[in-house]
Amino acid sequence: MKRAVLALLLLVATQAQALEPSERLADPALEARARDISRELRCLVCQNQSIDDSNADLARDLRRVVRERLSAGDSDQAAIGYVTARYGDFVLLTPPFKAATWALWLGPPAVLIAGFIAWLMFLRRRGAAPETPLSDEERRRVASLLDQSK
Repeated sequence: MKRAVLALLLLVATQAQALEPSERLADPALEARARDISRELRCLVCQNQSIDDSNADLARDLRRVVRERLSAGDSDQAAIGYVTARYGDFVLLTPPFKAATWALWLGPPAVLIAGFIAWLMFLRRRGAAPETPLSDEERRRVASLLDQSK
């Protein structure tokens, strides 16, 4: 139990340290915008974390770039566009819906629908097994077995 609590505390402590105090902007409104943008951008090292949550050097650099762009007067979309122009749509935690990302958006529902259709076909084939009538010899054998059981 103690180990689990310690592991949880270490996990929370590393998450809390992702954004260093020296990275924070003096303007609270700009800092809030920077944090929002940082939550939308993927850490290219960690890949399943946003740059806001990651301690990786690249994530730190990307947080700095976002803050520099916002301080220079860029809009949120312009700052995100600046990063995606350099790293591609992969840097976005929620990629846009366009031809290059159709497989990401349409693949899971397509697989789910195909699986459902295959399941329905399986059930139909299983339930629609043709019944063949018993031959005369099979009927006699069944009758004799039934007579023996009495």
